[in-house]
Amino acid sequence: MRYAEPESVEAALLALNAHEDARCLAGGASLVAMMNAGRIAPGMLVSLHRIPELFTITEASDGIWLGAMCTHRTVAADTRLDGAMEVVRGAARQLAHPAIRNMATLGGSIGLADPRTELPVALVAASALAEVAGAHGRRAVPVESLFVDSHRTALQRGEFVTRVFLPRGATGAVGHHLRFSRVAADYPTVSVSLVLDMEGDTCQQVRVVVGSCAPVPLHLDAADQRLIGTRLEAEDVAAAGGLLAQAAAPIDDVRGSAEYRRMLIPRLLGRALSQARERAHV
Repeated sequence: MRYAEPESVEAALLALNAHEDARCLAGGASLVAMMNAGRIAPGMLVSLHRIPELFTITEASDGIWLGAMCTHRTVAADTRLDGAMEVVRGAARQLAHPAIRNMATLGGSIGLADPRTELPVALVAASALAEVAGAHGRRAVPVESLFVDSHRTALQRGEFVTRVFLPRGATGAVGHHLRFSRVAADYPTVSVSLVLDMEGDTCQQVRVVVGSCAPVPLHLDAADQRLIGTRLEAEDVAAAGGLLAQAAAPIDDVRGSAEYRRMLIPRLLGRALSQARERAHV
């Protein structure tokens, strides 16, 4: 196996496109584990650790750009990620345990596209954009559109994520992430990420995304619309949760059956909305 440590995005792209079975090495927690298990055997690893651009955090008037090599620990500790952006910070803070948060990266979470983990769910809830670099230049695309199946993205061969944009959202909007797991640091049985904007007691805008219940983060426009314009009464939450549960495609595993996960969705949604609403009124 070959190994390269380029010092620029352009050099990394050259290395990736020079070898058909090349893979990017970001945090490495998942990639190395899959290599050790014999699930993948790349002929070339292109480390992204020596590219300063990928570690940069840049503030803009309408949001914040996070470099793809920012670790979950870095994201969790950045107090500038408030308001609607807090959903991503909250997910990074709760994900796994400190050793993983110290290694795992933002871009790596997108590239891995693991439906069980939480950063993709929170990024979709935050309406995040990903800047993707490839042989034909760079483009910004909604993170939601990159996830096409379990562990499969829309990234083309030789492309990788360079940074992620988190929009600030509406003034007064709050982001919230809630997970339910058997034990701390385990993959969640179900997780809910949302961004909520209240006007008085009425839901002005909301974006709800469910994790661990489909091959990709589960976002349903109909569920959002069912909550908008309501006072988030129990029947409204139950109806939206029912739509999400019906659209879900969970699996049976050691963390819970498909039936159990569907039962949890409306209950966890209600709890997440209640907690977000409390924060919105602080």
